[in-house]
Amino acid sequence: MFHRIGTAVPAAVLGMSLAAGPQVAAAQEFINVLTGGTSGVYYPMGVGLSEIYADGIEGARTQVQATKASVENLNLLAQGKGEIAFALGDSVKFAWEGNQEAGFPRPLENLRAIAAIYPNYIQIVAEGSAGIETLEDLKGKTMSVGAPASGTELNARAIFEAAGMSYDDLSKVEYLPFAESGELIKNRQLQSTLQSAGLGVAFIKDLSATHDITLVGIPAEVVEKIGAPYAAAVIPAGTYDGQDADVPTATVGNILVSHDGVSEETAYQMTKLLFENLDRLKSSHAAAGNIRIETAAEGLPIPLHQGAERYYREMGVLN
Repeated sequence: MFHRIGTAVPAAVLGMSLAAGPQVAAAQEFINVLTGGTSGVYYPMGVGLSEIYADGIEGARTQVQATKASVENLNLLAQGKGEIAFALGDSVKFAWEGNQEAGFPRPLENLRAIAAIYPNYIQIVAEGSAGIETLEDLKGKTMSVGAPASGTELNARAIFEAAGMSYDDLSKVEYLPFAESGELIKNRQLQSTLQSAGLGVAFIKDLSATHDITLVGIPAEVVEKIGAPYAAAVIPAGTYDGQDADVPTATVGNILVSHDGVSEETAYQMTKLLFENLDRLKSSHAAAGNIRIETAAEGLPIPLHQGAERYYREMGVLN
């Protein structure tokens, strides 16, 4: 039994320095944090985590790797090429099952969960003059749906299918991450993009500060057709410049994932330091404010790492 809670080439690797003042139990460990594109939420939050681990785990060397996010991260973890990674809950489920269409030719049975963290919001952004107000209006328009077989792109497929649409309804599909999509919209070379990220994602903030954009709503009935782990939500008014009303959308939970080759002690320290430093992590990105220990071990589609489970039992989260 286990507890359930409900690719361009990888970018440059950022090295982080050795800890100057260890605070926790000694461990000679190398911790590679797998994130996403540098203009998303995973990357700055991963940088924050790596600094927390470098300061808190004696002798640990930490590194941050920018990637295409969920699908690439999970495959890298399974190959032992990272110690902790950010991933969308539906991607984690597909990885555990071995869903080939989603980018997992075989079940990744060595994956282990550290924590359910904040929700990703599906955010559809359209260039203001494109005349796109609804999902139906996307027909005949150009759109970027994230890197091929990325967690974002899997979200795009799910939304389109539930809305009775497909990529064939678009005039052109681009498979690009956050920053590139934003630049093409700025240059009037792309009319819309669907991206999955925490609220306040940098590329949309940047775009809305200089351009007229429309956030396209995803009706609750569309989200209900998909079902778990998707849930109906809203992007609150004022999240981005010029957004004067709530916008209905869907969320999918994010999970911090490790693998069974990481020692129990290291996984314990990674979990413990995460929750002891949430205020510090919020300075990396506001999405960290949605991380709650009370729900960190709920609805996971993969087993908890033994080290994480030990921490949650100590904290009374698990019996």
